[in-house]
Amino acid sequence: MTDRERTAFVTGAASGIGRAICVSLHARGCRLVLADRQQAPLAALAAGLGDRAFPLPLDITDGPAVASCLDRLPPEFRAIDILVNNAGHDIGGRVRFDAGSADDWAAIVETNLTGLMRVTRAILPGMLERGRGDVVNMSSISAIRMVPDQAPYSASKAGVHMLSDIIRGELAETPIRVTEIMPGLTRTDIVKSRHRGDEDAARKYFERFGMALDPEDVARCVMFALDQPPHMQIAQMFVLPANRW
Repeated sequence: MTDRERTAFVTGAASGIGRAICVSLHARGCRLVLADRQQAPLAALAAGLGDRAFPLPLDITDGPAVASCLDRLPPEFRAIDILVNNAGHDIGGRVRFDAGSADDWAAIVETNLTGLMRVTRAILPGMLERGRGDVVNMSSISAIRMVPDQAPYSASKAGVHMLSDIIRGELAETPIRVTEIMPGLTRTDIVKSRHRGDEDAARKYFERFGMALDPEDVARCVMFALDQPPHMQIAQMFVLPANRW
């Protein structure tokens, strides 16, 4: 199947890593379902990509909306070949566990892990029925490294890590490939949203670490995984800025 015949469904599509992945997939000719709860940037991205992109306003924590998401798509966009589970946040994060809000912690897990599970459950059966598909889960180095003051985010990404492993094992006798991407520090708006829109806090955070990945770096990792021949899967990819270890 050529790229022009493939359809990708990307969550968190409107900004950051998700947007970079969508631009890369579009450049290859894929049809795109752009899923995001940020409707204004979602519409702007879709307008820039043209008629091979369909904007789907979607909050992945809304169970019924996710379960019926394929029904809201035009027929030519419903057979999903590539699922990129990218949506996630850390709003209210980077504080000691006992000092943070339980509601913030629950919201992080509900999006980063439970939402990912909902979307995958909605789309995976169709892949199995058609006998083809790639599931790409955006995880983090925090899935496997202990970072103080990051308990809910790290726990959510550790869940993505284990879920990816288990699904890959369950699908071992099928053509479906499951890839987990684990980026290090990446220049996206996750830090600004973590601090509820505080741009100065985000700037100081990135200055503290110096070098960071760009969203396009992570998108290249996803394209590399998708480019492999059908008998081969990139199970996990761990990518860091050059100044980290």
